Amino acid sequence: MTTSHINSSPRGAARRFTPELADLVDSPLYDRVWSDQRLSPRDRSIATLSALIALYRPEELRAHLRRGVDNGLTTDEISALITHLAFYAGFPAAISASVIAADTLL
Repeated sequence: MTTSHINSSPRGAARRFTPELADLVDSPLYDRVWSDQRLSPRDRSIATLSALIALYRPEELRAHLRRGVDNGLTTDEISALITHLAFYAGFPAAISASVIAADTLL
């Protein structure tokens, strides 16, 4: 993850107030869970984006949309993912995710 992504992430912003919480995201989440080779980073991004959209976590969604692109997802694939999730997470969640994705990626 690049420095600009860390600085623009919710974790980067939260680090000022809860450094221990941010450290838990660094380890074990990013250095152990995200590096587990049983799933590719691209597949992990699809799973993470799906969860964030379904749970409506807009602050985390923005950072993970950028991470998803860094991990090889195209904006067209993210658009298809959001459309697909409308039937499982609900249309309001998908519409909100679409607005956030457009603001973040376009």
